[in-house]
Amino acid sequence: MELFAALERDDYEELLFCQDKASGLKAIIAIHDTTLGPALGGTRMWTYATEEEAIVDALRLAKGMTYKNAVSGLNLGGGKTVIIGDPKKDKNEAMFRAFGRYIQGLNGRYITAEDVGTTEEDMNIIYQETDYVTGTSPTYGSSGNPSPATAYGVYQGMKAAAKAAFGSDSLEGKTVAVQGVGNVAFTLCKHLHEEGAQLIVTDIHKPAVQRAVEAYGAKAVDPGDIISVDCDIYAPCALGATINDESLRVIKAKVIAGAANNQLKDSSHGDALHEMGIVYAPDYVINAGGVINIADELNGYNKERAFKQVAKIYDNITRVMEISRLNGIPTYAAANQLAEDRIALLRNSRSTFLRNGQHALSRRSLRG
Repeated sequence: MELFAALERDDYEELLFCQDKASGLKAIIAIHDTTLGPALGGTRMWTYATEEEAIVDALRLAKGMTYKNAVSGLNLGGGKTVIIGDPKKDKNEAMFRAFGRYIQGLNGRYITAEDVGTTEEDMNIIYQETDYVTGTSPTYGSSGNPSPATAYGVYQGMKAAAKAAFGSDSLEGKTVAVQGVGNVAFTLCKHLHEEGAQLIVTDIHKPAVQRAVEAYGAKAVDPGDIISVDCDIYAPCALGATINDESLRVIKAKVIAGAANNQLKDSSHGDALHEMGIVYAPDYVINAGGVINIADELNGYNKERAFKQVAKIYDNITRVMEISRLNGIPTYAAANQLAEDRIALLRNSRSTFLRNGQHALSRRSLRG
């Protein structure tokens, strides 16, 4: 892998390799773009088959965070960390303390949070070494589990997508097929049930399905059948790439709106959805509730204020739909345009500011 060629391709700012032999830490921090502010993105721990696979994942995820933060109106750039290891057996306190010291050494250029394979408790350990971490326990004045905020944002975005498809944002009487009913999706199902939607659910974890059936009267189907069921809205909330050549041949939903990351196998499937007239709520726009929520911690966490910002995902999805309609482009391309335009505007503004002999002020401390 030619590292500098990979960095140049999407204009990454920094790629940092961190190791601590005593604790077994092998981490990669990717910082994509800090035009809008310090890079915010979670720490993922995963059993990657190769080091190159881990690098590719870190880079891909960091760029995704740049776009997610930009389109959400946050004054934050995009970054991500991957730790190579099995989160079920390789974790230890020394590992996360060592990782926290690496973050501290970046002096605020990168702020982390939990992600796949890491937890609130892991963030608490990192917090012992650095202030540049979010999603710690509420006892530290933070927001804790981001799942409720993510679910609420998906619910708001789904309503906006429904309005674009059906002319009304009411979900009463609509049939929603939910793929995966983990913590985020279970809370999403609660919102949908309370509004009067009919639920069809699936998950490879049978107890999760049974919980949704008992709590919300959901109908259960096999995982392989969820994409082809008769429904109004398909909500992918677990695996990525469920929008692919095979699923496009059988999907009956008029709207796709869910919490999963990387829902399109590739951009051509977003083009196909546009041609088919299926309304797609781009994943990094609709599932941004969690990052919006933890970003509020940087100002001293206030749940009411944070959830008001999360509710604006409705407006963000509406703007994406308008750009798509006016320009005749797929919604994923409209979302990219919205994010890129915001970054370019501030980058140009800063360049003008500095050319005029002004100097940027240093950032205030995160914790006051």
